Amino acid sequence: MSTQDIVAKLWRLCDVLRDDGITYHQYVTELTYLLFLKMAKETGTEKQLPAGYRWDDLEDKDGVDQLTFYRKLLLHLGTEASPRVQAIYANAATSLKQPKHLAKLVEDLDGLDWYEAKEEGLGNLYEGLLEKNANEKKSGAGQYFTPRPLIDSMVRLVKPQPGELVQDPAAGTCGFLIAADRYIKDATNRLDKLPVRQQDFQKYKAFYGVELVHDTHRLALMNLMLHDIEGDLAIGDSMSELGKNLPKADVILTNPPFGTKKGGGLPSRDDFLFPTSNKQLAFLQHIYRGLKPGGRAAVVLPDNVLFEDNVGAQVRADLMDKCDLHTILRLPTGIFYAQGVKTNVLFFSRGAKDTGNTKAVWIYDMRTNAPAFGKRTQLGPEHFAEFEQAFGDDPLGKSKRKDSGEEGRWRRFSREDIAKRGENLDISWLKDEGHTSAEDLPEPEEIAAEIMAHLQTAMAEMEALTKALSAEAAE
Repeated sequence: MSTQDIVAKLWRLCDVLRDDGITYHQYVTELTYLLFLKMAKETGTEKQLPAGYRWDDLEDKDGVDQLTFYRKLLLHLGTEASPRVQAIYANAATSLKQPKHLAKLVEDLDGLDWYEAKEEGLGNLYEGLLEKNANEKKSGAGQYFTPRPLIDSMVRLVKPQPGELVQDPAAGTCGFLIAADRYIKDATNRLDKLPVRQQDFQKYKAFYGVELVHDTHRLALMNLMLHDIEGDLAIGDSMSELGKNLPKADVILTNPPFGTKKGGGLPSRDDFLFPTSNKQLAFLQHIYRGLKPGGRAAVVLPDNVLFEDNVGAQVRADLMDKCDLHTILRLPTGIFYAQGVKTNVLFFSRGAKDTGNTKAVWIYDMRTNAPAFGKRTQLGPEHFAEFEQAFGDDPLGKSKRKDSGEEGRWRRFSREDIAKRGENLDISWLKDEGHTSAEDLPEPEEIAAEIMAHLQTAMAEMEALTKALSAEAAE
């Protein structure tokens, strides 16, 4: 049984649990609790768990006793286990209400082909589960998940190296950090050939970041652990003092959250020259301020960052002063969870001085006359091949490049050209020939299903809020 088969089997269990009112995201969290116990047994690492609170202890019980013990186990592991385990089980609580559903999960997890799973990599299995969750529109988890082909392309071009500090200030489930680690391991042909001190640096220090959402932070810690990465993943807000105090990075790879800060408030840190409630503009400032001289970044940002006036124009000008913004990739639509969201990848490197670093910006238009990606047209590595060839081998964007002219996708715009446009980087030159066909558009029933899913999620949140308010009133 391949990893893909195991993931499919695990995902089908969610259908069983929906009778218990379990959402997709709750299901993945629930599986994380149980998978950790089972994987600790399979990999011989149960010593990090307190005696009496391990997989066999759970499996030996049944019925109501098993569910009662499981609740006690979650609480105990969140307070009494090793620091890493405590972080994964912090404030853990089960969403399961019926003993038969827990019994079904335990039985099916025990029956998986764990030898095959270990051969293919437990980290790959868990990433597959996270991807399945992100691709399920009803789960709402797509906001924490960047498509793997896009991540891998960004990593290939930025080329993280052994000994470098790699940061993601909006880590999600840590796809960028794990891809960077994988790239370094592949490029060095196994890290265990490096001196012990360097091996320890790569495992414990090289990769770090921040995640705001507790449940996502839990999934991210599990993902890192299964990939043998034990860097510092803080829980909190990068737009607070926490972000200000992060170590300067050699590489930053990230896909910050879209939208504005809740309540329209400003970031609670005093080091931004241009305070703004726009999350992307705030994150962009964090990123270019957080790079070491010579450090490089690749960041996914929506179109408004390229054209927004006032603070937007000031941030872009400051970015192009302090950094060499050498490349912008204009991404096609449909590759993220929200249909119609238009995004770009900005590639830049921090200069040795704080002025005049950007001489020209190269823009690759992967959007105009491109397919509408989605379930029918899957985004794959092949879609980035032409752009990567145009980008070149130099992670600082110094490779020899050739402007393709007005008929091509790859063009150069001087810093003077951009200044004349009022620092507007929302530049397009290709004529849209209506490439998107009816085959690329979602079916009416898919649109209706998505609307219903959003309504159900909103109703569930409203019900939870009503219960919480009733409980407060009762107290």
